[in-house]
Amino acid sequence: MSDLLEALMIICFGLSWPISIRKSYTARTAKGKSLFFEIFLLVGYIFGVVRKAAFPPETKNWLYWLALCAYCFNFLAISIDVGLYFRNTKLDKIAAQTKN
Repeated sequence: MSDLLEALMIICFGLSWPISIRKSYTARTAKGKSLFFEIFLLVGYIFGVVRKAAFPPETKNWLYWLALCAYCFNFLAISIDVGLYFRNTKLDKIAAQTKN
């Protein structure tokens, strides 16, 4: 039961990033986003991947592989969201110049 609950948590986190990417892409603004927060998440996922790779359990079960793949996927997804943050910041500056 413990493994199932952890797997569900990992899946929910993994599903949240594509939703965030879509919102960032369609909103075309960086307002409401925190680059600082996303950088901390990236660093956290790096630590998670390193931990899983450097200190694997004696028996690598399905949850180990799910977590490792999810950490890598989430790192990639957050990286895309960070890229969109910079795009949207640029769009915000263009919109502010056009408004003046």
